[in-house]
Amino acid sequence: MSKLFIFLILIFASFTSLASETAHKQPDDSILLTVMLKHNQSNNFEEFQKILEEQKFFDTFPPKGVSVVSWYVMMGIGQVVTLEVPAHQLREVNLAVEKTAWKAFTVEFYPTYNLYPVFKDKLKNKAKVSY
Repeated sequence: MSKLFIFLILIFASFTSLASETAHKQPDDSILLTVMLKHNQSNNFEEFQKILEEQKFFDTFPPKGVSVVSWYVMMGIGQVVTLEVPAHQLREVNLAVEKTAWKAFTVEFYPTYNLYPVFKDKLKNKAKVSY
């Protein structure tokens, strides 16, 4: 699968999940960060869940002060998590992933932003927009 295709899927997933967040205003000092947790396919589901538990992934990720905007499974690839991160906590997110997810996943980070406010008034068919 090409990296461009994966990137487009990530952008689409981020855009569609954020479309339902219309009442939420992103703080000025925060960024959206899409984290691609790619499955290590040499492990089955139970094995990678055990690794995550042993490394305290669920206790550590995301760090306090960081919000989960969306968390999807991309079948055959892994998990796609979009976080709202105060800019000063970017390092904490990276360390949380490095310390707790690396044996179970390979990881890619994509800074993203909410484009929905720019387009919402231009959309002609409001029935397709979920609120």
